[in-house]
Amino acid sequence: MASSLFLFLLLAFATLSPPVCASILNRRASLSRSHPVAEPTSLSAAPITYFEVTKPIPLPKTKPYSYLILQHEFADTYGKPPVTADYKPPSDFQKFSKIVLEWTATAKGRQFDRIFGVWIGGVEILRSCTAEPTKTGIIWTVKKDITKYSSVLSKEQTVAVYLGNLIDDTYTAVYHVNLTFHFYPADEIRGQSSDSTAALVIPVSRNPNLPSNDGQWFNIQSYTDHGSKLVQIPQNTYRAVLEVYVSFHETDEFWYGNLPSEYTKANRLTDDYNENGPFREVLVGLDGAVIAAIWPFSVIFTGGLNPLLWRPITAIGSFDLPTYDVEITPFLGKLLDGEPHNISFTVTNALNVWLIDANLHVWLDPNSEKTSGELLNHSSSPLSMSLQTNFKASNGSFITKASRSITSTGTVKSSHGIVTTESRQELKYRSNIVTGMDGNLEILYQRIKSTGKVDARNSTSPAHSSESSSMYSLYTYSEEKDGGDGEVAITVNVTLGMDEKRKRVWRSGRSISRVKNLQRGDGYLVINGKNLSGVGRTEQDYYYGGDEWCYSRKIRSSNYSILHDKVSESCKIHGGDRF
Repeated sequence: MASSLFLFLLLAFATLSPPVCASILNRRASLSRSHPVAEPTSLSAAPITYFEVTKPIPLPKTKPYSYLILQHEFADTYGKPPVTADYKPPSDFQKFSKIVLEWTATAKGRQFDRIFGVWIGGVEILRSCTAEPTKTGIIWTVKKDITKYSSVLSKEQTVAVYLGNLIDDTYTAVYHVNLTFHFYPADEIRGQSSDSTAALVIPVSRNPNLPSNDGQWFNIQSYTDHGSKLVQIPQNTYRAVLEVYVSFHETDEFWYGNLPSEYTKANRLTDDYNENGPFREVLVGLDGAVIAAIWPFSVIFTGGLNPLLWRPITAIGSFDLPTYDVEITPFLGKLLDGEPHNISFTVTNALNVWLIDANLHVWLDPNSEKTSGELLNHSSSPLSMSLQTNFKASNGSFITKASRSITSTGTVKSSHGIVTTESRQELKYRSNIVTGMDGNLEILYQRIKSTGKVDARNSTSPAHSSESSSMYSLYTYSEEKDGGDGEVAITVNVTLGMDEKRKRVWRSGRSISRVKNLQRGDGYLVINGKNLSGVGRTEQDYYYGGDEWCYSRKIRSSNYSILHDKVSESCKIHGGDRF
């Protein structure tokens, strides 16, 4: 009912304003990024603080030991080796129960938004995007709980940071970066999960042995391309989870707005460029067989759509890109043969470029020299996809639907007994796009729903289980008008949201959590010659609820200024509904 109503509204908009040509979102982002933004005269000389709205990290009350890992100025670093630093863990590492990464950076001048990654021992621990600076300067900080990487952090390692920046007469801003790890001694931690961290984390990345030019991620150039690595796990493994990092750039930065190939060819919008439509999925393979699918959240980077929307509030996930977990345990019967096995990644319909790597989290049985397992069942249904088109010349409507399900079941014999693990994925996708005004208008609504369940149990009792559900939604209205005398006016409205629920059960307890995060932004840009001016307004409602604490924040901004900001730790939202 809701989706039908939304489609009706889309078609109504198309009628009111004669319904975007191929890659209009890419084209408009390119326009806005290639012109300096006229900054308000009211901006103070002090740097502006940019930030992503999220919940604070639950921390012990103890004072942390802080370790400055790296301090560097990223100037002309594009296509060059990562910057590295030697890391040595604190001598009393075992006493620390929480470890937090803190990235703080400043910049002044003009610069693109740049993707960057942080690795330790080849294991990626942060994927992020830089903020776009101003003439008077900016500062931003990213904090991330990296306790789950304790097995890597407990040893001497090389830390690598790749931030491909470019300095010339046009792009002048240098990123001044401090990277710090904070180690908190054990204490009662509010909201802490009882899940134990893995005993070992194995990098599934490109060129883990530095140096290399570029980051340590796989660079996926097209739907026929792939990234892969041979991995061998210890013989006493009893559980394994693959954590996947994903980001999309260049031609596919706005993949969700790409139009079907038949449309672009019919209207001669491109000679040698295949749009491949608005659907993407990352497929995880094991020795050539698909074992999982990731339908990613549509992260908008800090220069995306309209840069003024993300000053100072950045888009959801832009400063700490989400990762995606894949339960590998059902396949341990295959992986425990003492031989290396190939883990691979492909992207359905991909254009250049996707950056992907992963970390294999492995749990070891200290009471067994060798565990064993068996894959009982694996069912990966083919991708089901449909496309409805109705277009004439550059005006039309497009409805894309897709679904996929994957189920795997396997056993592992260890000192915990014979544990049977079943993993299930259900994924559904829908995209409605209306185009018009002879290639100058695009209205997009996208919805991705995914559910997952992992159930591990032995003959007498459950070992652990988890359930998750995610709803990702994206709406954009993008219109371009010719104002004459070389002036172009671009109007962009965007609504970006995620609703994630998590439930975990283990032998000694359980935890339930939910995140509801919704952003709405509207603004316009006027490009005249080499200058760009405009307005950007953003509002965001963020809610987190767990077993022991809750957090919410309602915030509004307009052109660099915060108009309203209210934080609460009440568990009641939306008329009294508790998470």
